[in-house]
Order: sequence, then structure tokens, then C-alpha cells
Amino acid sequence: SETAPPLLVKAHGGPTACTGTSFNAGIQYWTSRGFAVLDVDYGGSTGYGRDYRRRLRGNWGIVDIDDVCAGAKYLVEKGLADEKRLAIDGGSAGGYTTLGALAFRNVFTAGTSLYGVASLEALAQDTHKFESRYLDGLIGEYPKEEAIYKARAPIEHVDTLDCPILLLQGDEDKIVPPNQAEKMHEALLKKGIPTALRMYVGEQHGFRKAENIEDSLDSELYFYSKVYGFDAKGIKPFPIDNLD
Repeated sequence: SETAPPLLVKAHGGPTACTGTSFNAGIQYWTSRGFAVLDVDYGGSTGYGRDYRRRLRGNWGIVDIDDVCAGAKYLVEKGLADEKRLAIDGGSAGGYTTLGALAFRNVFTAGTSLYGVASLEALAQDTHKFESRYLDGLIGEYPKEEAIYKARAPIEHVDTLDCPILLLQGDEDKIVPPNQAEKMHEALLKKGIPTALRMYVGEQHGFRKAENIEDSLDSELYFYSKVYGFDAKGIKPFPIDNLD
């Protein structure tokens, strides 16, 4: 009886990586359960030439967010997605794009951040040595451009958030440490926003254990089932704070 399905927009990591065109069981998980999926190669993604790749230079947190939002709105305009059930997810840098889209735009109605960046300053200060200056080209030199780091950080703009957010995190992550998810969770709880934090013991940056990969997918589906009001059969429930 639906005129259009719920939509899950996916933001890849990197942020200068790209999505793939080969079979992806993680995508099929959603389409087999009635979701439309839009996997976005936003400006700055690899594979489209140097100029496209350089669109993200100094513009991380702007171009990527604009593109994922534009994709979702386009599908709504074409009648291919339900505007009341627009979700977004992403891991690592894609988690930052997810949180940024929820904080700085009014397009999505729910989202899931997998080991995502909430505080750009914390990332600049805490991440591993190999990527320690990566943000200089994506945002600006830190701490010289501290104001930009604060302006684009979702954790600094919780006041603009108003939709449910699920956080999935590995407790041994050295690239985006667990304190990012923990601080975001605390802020969402304080704001009264429906949220849950699922911490996976022994996982690092990107889940590797089969049982955790399966649980993270099921947890996200369960979260959306409670937000959008459908039945997620066969999935073990977990508490969602601030959800009436």
C-alpha cells in the first residue's frame, strides 16, 4: 500500500574513497527488507578525475553533506522515496557526513553513525600518526583554523539535532577512538533525542567479526523499525533512550 519505500542513503568513508559497483551483501540486506538504497559518491570521491577529487579540498563537511542531501531530495521528487522515512548511515568519515547531515540540514529523519567523527578537533588531536595532518587539506590547518573545526563539528551543534541517531562503535578503535561516540551519545541523551550506543568489544576501526557485522546490521534495522513503526521480526531488541 506504500506509494514509495523508505530510503537509506549511504556515505562512504575516506572521505576520499569511493563506493563500489560489485555485489555487496550489506546493500542487499536493506533492499531485501524493503528499503531503497542510494550509495553516494559525493564530491571528493576517488574515480572521477582530479577536479572531482579536489572538490573536497577545504570543503569536507560542506560538499559531501550537500551531495547526500541532494540525492535524497531528488529521489523524493521522483516519487522513489518516502520523504518521511529518509535515513542516512556511514562509517568513519561517512559517519561524520551522516552526523553533519543530521545536524546541519533538515532532510533526514533518522541516521546511524558507525565509528564516525563527531568532534573534528578530537580527531585532529587523537587520531593515529599516519593521518595526523590529513585534515589540513580537508578542512584547514589545526589549530590555526580552530574556528572552522568547531563550526563543522556535529558535537558542537547538538542544539540543531532533532531526529533519532544510532551510534555503533568498536572499543579498540585507534583511528576514531570510542570517546567520539561516547561524547556524542552523552550529548544526545542530554538533549532528549532518541538514541542508543552499541559498543562492540574487541572491534577496531571497521567491524571484522562476523557476529558483530551481523549484529550491527540487525541493530540498525531494529532502530529504524522503532523510529518508523514497522516490525523487524527475529531481531533481538535493545534499549533506545528517549524513545517514547
